Amino acid sequence: MKNIVLFGPPGAGKGTQAEVLKEKYQLVHISTGDVFRYNIKNETELGALAKSYMDKGHLVPDEVTIKMLNAEVEKNPEANGFIFDGFPRTEAQAEALSELMDEKGSQINAMVALEVDDEVLVGRLIERGKSSGRADDANEEVIRERIAEYYRKTDILKSYYQAQDKYYGVDGVGSIEEITERLSEVFDRI
Repeated sequence: MKNIVLFGPPGAGKGTQAEVLKEKYQLVHISTGDVFRYNIKNETELGALAKSYMDKGHLVPDEVTIKMLNAEVEKNPEANGFIFDGFPRTEAQAEALSELMDEKGSQINAMVALEVDDEVLVGRLIERGKSSGRADDANEEVIRERIAEYYRKTDILKSYYQAQDKYYGVDGVGSIEEITERLSEVFDRI
């Protein structure tokens, strides 16, 4: 079983690459954002609990998020592995994810991070904002703050996975195919 944490700043191409890699390696893509939206839309018990925090402007506690991820993992008992996208974001979450995978008799094999220069990210997000209508991609100041927030909060995760010899940085600039090829070289070694 191959379990990968796919990481990168906003606009790095995680969603695009996760879709390609999931097909190529027959993995299940678990996007934390999608899991939250599904649980809230379908009014699950965990969705209602998460929404109660979000409605107050609070972060959803790690244990609620982990329970949602556990449910997703359990929905796919025959999976060849998982691509975790958007989780973990803190060392405590990384440890919780590690414990969850241990309980399943598995582990996180690697954190693969798409590395992209900030100016390229800003350009990509502004373009995405024009085509998608996403408000958070329309304002350059907001985009730069999101990128800065990513670095403030996630640098510790890079160190966490480096300490376990599980961190792989991949150049996230180029065509979709070129980036997929670079990611595949890493996936094939893990």
